[in-house]
This record gives sequence, structure tokens and C-alpha cells, in this order.
Amino acid sequence: MSYTEATLQLLSPAGSIVESDTTAEYLPYIDKLSDEELREFHRVMVVTREFDLEATNLQRQGQMGLWVPSIGQEAAQVGSAFATRKQDHIFPSYREHAVAMIRGVDMLDILRMLRGLTHGGWEHAKHNNFHIYTLVLGSQTLHATGYAMGLNLDGSTATGNPETDEAVIVYFGDGATSQGDVSEALVFAASYQTPELFFLQNNQWAISVPVSTQSRTPLYLRPSGFGIPGIQIDGNDVLISYATTRKYLDEARAGGGPRFIEALTYRMGAHTSSDDPTKYRPDSEVEHWRELDPIARFETYLRGRGEGDDFFQDVATEAADYASDIRLRTLALGPPSTSMIFDTVYSEPHALVGQQKEWLANYEASFDENGAAE
Repeated sequence: MSYTEATLQLLSPAGSIVESDTTAEYLPYIDKLSDEELREFHRVMVVTREFDLEATNLQRQGQMGLWVPSIGQEAAQVGSAFATRKQDHIFPSYREHAVAMIRGVDMLDILRMLRGLTHGGWEHAKHNNFHIYTLVLGSQTLHATGYAMGLNLDGSTATGNPETDEAVIVYFGDGATSQGDVSEALVFAASYQTPELFFLQNNQWAISVPVSTQSRTPLYLRPSGFGIPGIQIDGNDVLISYATTRKYLDEARAGGGPRFIEALTYRMGAHTSSDDPTKYRPDSEVEHWRELDPIARFETYLRGRGEGDDFFQDVATEAADYASDIRLRTLALGPPSTSMIFDTVYSEPHALVGQQKEWLANYEASFDENGAAE
């Protein structure tokens, strides 16, 4: 499935601005962006992709049990993430690496989780309201909707001040739309008019099942059955991703209720490192989407605005350095402390858990460095 007549687009595959009656209301959002902000869009897309490639290499070399690549989906993520406001809460799926980077998450935390060194939890307040990755398909939509319901109850939204009013954005894929959790989230979001944006990255494949099998109708139409407005955008166009997300989030935070965006994009790599997409995807389809690469498209646009080779070379160097640093930091990771098993069970000290922790420490101490009992 490629673009349709309903697909909103501000940047054509050739890298030129699309001006039409359907895009007129979104162009002002782009006009307000500074040259530096546009450069930042490109920088994060390039650095994220290089990070992604390095993480894939690390997994192949035995440094992680699993990796979830996002190559090809950078524009959908970068545009939408930059459109959020600092007070907004973000509920990701498991491949929103660019979103995490934009929100200031140390990407080593992502690798540490997928390396099995943590229990997968963190305090979102310390990660700029970026909540934990969710590998249970679609469940994050319920988490997000529940949180957004709480914002309404707390009076943290719809006060009329977009600089402080809070909203929620939740990321999920086309495969997740087949899960009951997503439908339940849409029901509650519509019923309680939550300040929430459902951001669907339709990357065309739910592992080996194509979206044409998953749904007989375009996915952006599905929320209308719940009373939620939805649109379809070119997910490889970072500008339309930014403009529509900013518009819809601000409408939601102003009391307009939930919104839905379907971003048409493509998963260029495997679903995860345990998947082999050559078993089910035709090469012609992959090549079609390769020609729609979001980074190449945006680079053409920036060059047309006057950006020179020095900028793009600097970004490429930064990306390579970032990947090298991530490799070194990953290889330096040691085994997790066994105390972590106990320290995160309760928020306050617990006598029984303390006893269990002491017992395990004494048990481990009873072995020498070769694993023999002393």
C-alpha cells in the first residue's frame, strides 16, 4: 500500500513543497520553523539511523538478544516528536528510537533494556515524560488513554494555555490495530474526550502479515466509527508529520478530544533481529519504498534552500561518532546487580524483601571466583 488521494503531503518525493487546497492549513506551521529547527530535523534523522545500524551490528555480534530497527520510519517519528511540547507525555511502542532521542533519553538505556540488563522500567519524569517501551502489542494505547483520562480529572489540560496544558501522544503500528486493546482505548478516549493523539505508523507489515490482510479499509477511517477524527499522511514527509501532529495535539489539549493520524511509511529492515523479511516481502516493494527514503528527500529540500556540503558532512561525522560511542559504552556494560531484583519491588523498604536480599547476597558470597563452594 502506497500513498492514496487521501494522503496529506507537504514535501514531495522529489523534495519540493506541495501547495494545494488540502495542505493550505498546514503550511503556516512549516513557515514558522527556523532554519536551525529544519537542520535539527535532518540531524536527528541521520544520527538515529546510524545509531540504529550500529545497534543492529551489536545484536548480530552477540551483544544483545534482540534489536528492533526503525530504519525508514525516521520522518514520521522526528516530525511528530518535535511537534510535542515539553509537558506532553509520550507512550511509545518498541521502535520509537528517534522520539526517545529527541526527548533526551540516553539511548544506552534502550540498549541496556534489550540486552536484558534491566527489568524494563524507568521513571518517566527523569526521561522527559517519555514512558517505557512496550513490547506487548497495543497495550500502550490503554496506558496512554488512562493517563490522558487522568489529565482531564486533574485539570491539567483544556485551561486555554497551550504552553502549560498537557496532552498525550501514543505510538503504535498497523499490526497493533488488530488488537482489542487499541479498540478499547479508542472507546474510552472518545467517551472521556481525552487530550490524546493516536499516532499510527503504518509500516505496511505486521511481521509477515501485510496491512491489506489486516484491514479491508484504510486505517485512518477506523477511528471515525468511535467518533474520533482521523487523517492519513505521508509518513516519509517530516514536514507534514510535524504540522499535523502540532495541530492535532494543540486541538486535543484545548479540549477538542482525541485525534488520530495514520502515517504511511515503510519498515525497510526486519520486524526485529529475529525476523527474515526476504521470506515474505518482494524485492520490488522494498525498492519502491527505498526511492521514497525520508532522509534523502529532506536533504534534497534543504539543499534547495541553500544548505551546503559542509553541513551534511558535519552531520554524517556526528552520526558516525555517536554510533562509535554507543558501541564503546555498550561493550563496557557489566552484568546487572542482583540487588535490582529486590530494590524495585516496593517503593518503600520492606522487611521480608530485605531478608531475601540479604540471603541471596550471603549465598553468592559462599562461592569463590571460579564458582566453587567455599
